[in-house]
Amino acid sequence: MQPGKPALRVRIYLGEDKRDDERPLYQGIITKARSFHLSGATVLRGTQGFGRSTRLHTADSLFSEDLPVIIEIIDKPERLDPFIQSLLGNPQIALITQDEVAILDYPAPPIR
Repeated sequence: MQPGKPALRVRIYLGEDKRDDERPLYQGIITKARSFHLSGATVLRGTQGFGRSTRLHTADSLFSEDLPVIIEIIDKPERLDPFIQSLLGNPQIALITQDEVAILDYPAPPIR
């Protein structure tokens, strides 16, 4: 992607307690994103939130095991669309959003 070029940002919202077999679901989604050769992904762990159930999930509780997690991915629409389609219908994912963004700075990776 080049600076100033339009792209899409996808955000995937779920609870940290959701599972993909033996591992956390967010790890499974990141692995899937890599298999689709997407530009990158970031997992953000929230300290507090609520969803459809309106039950508060908070890090203030001593033993909270269901904190909110957001996975954020930015890439070209044609690369993201097949990935998003592969996630639709998963009942463990609370919400998937998509919005247009402009890439302002995307430096080249370091030479190794």
